[in-house]
Amino acid sequence: KSANPQWREQFDFHYFSDRKDILDIEVWRKDNKKHEELLGTCHVDITALPAKQTNCLELPLERHPGSLLMLIAVAPCTGVSISDLCVCPLGDPSERQQISQRYCIKNSFRDIKDIGFLQVKVLKAVDLMAADFSGKSDPFCVLELGNDMLQTHTVYKNLNPEWNKVFTFPIKDIHDVLEVTVFDEDGDKPPDFLGKVAIPLLSV
Repeated sequence: KSANPQWREQFDFHYFSDRKDILDIEVWRKDNKKHEELLGTCHVDITALPAKQTNCLELPLERHPGSLLMLIAVAPCTGVSISDLCVCPLGDPSERQQISQRYCIKNSFRDIKDIGFLQVKVLKAVDLMAADFSGKSDPFCVLELGNDMLQTHTVYKNLNPEWNKVFTFPIKDIHDVLEVTVFDEDGDKPPDFLGKVAIPLLSV
């Protein structure tokens, strides 16, 4: 019931290449559980923004009245990575020693926000549901921790895909839950859900 809503939400997005990236934003109005109406869209060319600073943008909605006020900061990814299994970051003994030193008891209060990090090896899936008429699926895996999200590549025409990727996340809240979801890629259509597991960090 507001024409001037304030959300004050923060979202982190990660990309690891030099390709051109456009941030697409949609504003929706919801009357009830069933009825939704698009109030407008806008787009931000991330590559055109100055790096390592917070950019305050007022973005007019296309073909609709109103505008969005946003703060967007483009910064190098720190503590977040995707790597192959053969170059697992924790596989290096010297790096493990540095990490042990970084999180030893005497350094507990050096950086209060640095709780630690989570490294996940996504090896494979077995006996997935067939989502295509051919009796196969095109599965990929999405990992979410807090509002950090990373995903594997797609393995096409396979019900037993092997990804063999290593994902590293910074931990911002020890009470967060790691959610791992498998989807079937479906061209330009939204992906089909194939299954999900949730792992509380406190259980690790």
